[in-house]
Amino acid sequence: MPPFDIPEGDPFGPHNLPYGVFSLPGSADRTVGVRLGDQVLDAGAAAQALGSPHAALLARPTLNPLLAAGRTTWSEVRRTLTDAVTDPAHRTTLEPLLHPLPSVALHLPFEVADYVDFYSSEHHARNAGSIFRPDAGDTLLPNWKHLPIGYHGRAGTVVVSGTDVVRPSGQRKTPADPAPVFGPSARLDIEAEVGFVVGAPSRHGHPVALADFREHVFGLCLLNDWSARDIQAWEYVPLGPFLAKSFATSVSAWITPLEALEEARVAPPRRTHPLLPYLDDSATEPAGYDLRISVALNGQVVAEPPFSTMYWTAAQQLAHLTVNGASLRTGDLYGSGTVSGPAEHQRGSLLELTWNGRDPLDLPGGKRTFLEDGDEVTLSAWAPGPDGLRVGLGEVRGRVVAGS
Repeated sequence: MPPFDIPEGDPFGPHNLPYGVFSLPGSADRTVGVRLGDQVLDAGAAAQALGSPHAALLARPTLNPLLAAGRTTWSEVRRTLTDAVTDPAHRTTLEPLLHPLPSVALHLPFEVADYVDFYSSEHHARNAGSIFRPDAGDTLLPNWKHLPIGYHGRAGTVVVSGTDVVRPSGQRKTPADPAPVFGPSARLDIEAEVGFVVGAPSRHGHPVALADFREHVFGLCLLNDWSARDIQAWEYVPLGPFLAKSFATSVSAWITPLEALEEARVAPPRRTHPLLPYLDDSATEPAGYDLRISVALNGQVVAEPPFSTMYWTAAQQLAHLTVNGASLRTGDLYGSGTVSGPAEHQRGSLLELTWNGRDPLDLPGGKRTFLEDGDEVTLSAWAPGPDGLRVGLGEVRGRVVAGS
C-alpha cells in the first residue's frame, strides 16, 4: 500500500497521477496539482521540497509550461512524483501538501490554443448517416474511410467540468417551416468524446508523422462536445458545424498523461480501405486506447461507449491535422469525435440513443429525447492499468441552464 493510505485498487493511485490546476479556499492563487486518491498534492511545492530541478514548471497557474517542456521532461517529472508518493520516507514532507479533493477549487488545467474536433467512430458515422440519409445506399460519405473528418472549433469556449452550460439560441428551420425562426435550441445534445492535449509544438510547414505522436501529445481527458442539433441541421451545409458547436465544450479538470496508459494501448479496428502513406499505421505501434466510458443523465447511466472501437486513432488525427503544414501549438486540443459502439447501449449521443427523438429514454425523472433545462450530464471512464489496476479518468460534468 502507498504511504498515504490510498485504498487498494484506487483508480487514482500512484500508477495514475493525472495533472490539474487548483486553488485553496479564500485564495485566488492557482497551482499545478496531481490527484492521489481523493486528495490533491501540490505538485510545485512537493517538487521544491524534494529538490527537483523541475519545480518551477509545476509552481505555475497553468499546465502550459510543463506541456511545452517536451517528452523527456514529462517523463522525469512523472518519475519524480511517482517516487515521492510511493516512498514512505517522504510522508512527513508531503502530507502537509495534500488537500482533500472536495476542499479545493478545480480550474481549466491548461490554456487552450486551438481546438479541433474529429468524426472518427464508424458506428457513430453510420448511425448518423442512417438517421439523416435513410435512403442512401451507403450511410458513410465517400471520403470517410480515407481520412479523419474534422472541423475547427472555438478554443475560447472550452470550459472545465462543473461549469453550467447555457442553452444556446440560434436560427433553426425544419423542412415544414416556410422560413427560419430564431430562439433557444429545442434539440440540445451531448457527444461523449476523448480530448488529446498537445504539449510540444511543431514547426509551421513541417507535418507531424505518425511515429511522432507521443513526442507532441502530453495526455488525454474526457470531453463533452455539446451540440444543438436543430441549429446544426440548418447551418451545416455547406461548411459544417458553427454555432451549433461553438457555445461550449466541456473537458475534465484532470489530464491523464499518456505514460499512465501504456497497458491500455490496443490496435484499432481492421481497416477496410487502403490508406495513403501518411495515414498508414500498419507497421507502427498500436495507437488505439481501451477506454471504457460511461454517460450518465441525471445520475442514470444511459450509455457505455467503448473507445477501442474508434476507426481513426489519435496519431492519425494528428498526422492529418498537420499534413498540410499546419503547426501545433502548446495547449492545442483535439477531440476524437463521438464515441459509439455497435450495441444500442454503446451510443455516445442522444441523437443516436433516441434515434433523433423517435425512441425516448425512460428515466426516473421522466422521458428524454434531448436535454431539458436542469438536466446534468456526467461522463466518466477508466482504462486497464498495470497489475490489473484501473486507471481512472477525471469526470466531465455539466448542467444545462436556460439562456437569458
